[in-house]
Amino acid sequence: MEKDFIIAGFGGQGVLLAGEVLANAFMIDDKNVTWYPSYGAEMRGGTVNCTVVMADDEVSAVQKSKAEFIIVLNQASFDKYTSWVKSGGTIIVNSSLAEVKKTRNDINYVFAPITQMAQEKLENIKMSNILALGILSRISGLVSLETLGKALNNVIPPHRKGLIPKNIEALKLGYEYDLLNV
Repeated sequence: MEKDFIIAGFGGQGVLLAGEVLANAFMIDDKNVTWYPSYGAEMRGGTVNCTVVMADDEVSAVQKSKAEFIIVLNQASFDKYTSWVKSGGTIIVNSSLAEVKKTRNDINYVFAPITQMAQEKLENIKMSNILALGILSRISGLVSLETLGKALNNVIPPHRKGLIPKNIEALKLGYEYDLLNV
């Protein structure tokens, strides 16, 4: 089994960190994995994305042009990456920063006010990326919150370890988001 993931947004949203956490979680689960970051020269505020490929056997390719699961954290990423979702796949859309519209009928859409929830429930919009991973965990069933929590501990640098409890809270908030009202 091989599954492809793309996470996209603008610089400063923690896109690459989210991808690194996801890739690390798959490694903890003894999967083969690649993490391929891509960002523009402008960095903060510019477009950023990463591809994570998880496989039971060897990973077929590092960078993908189609994925089963895509997380988009802003409008520009939604506009670009909706066409990259494989038929039958799922796109998780931050409806706080992207329009709620369905342009394809062969994919699943999950619209969640990710930035708004991070601000209102966690008082920190910088937790949006990890909150989105909680939603992905629930929808995909491919990685548990417990494993994502362990991955956070592996990835977060020592001087930021104090933020891990808040990140765990963000994972749970995303996982528990009411998908029926989407």
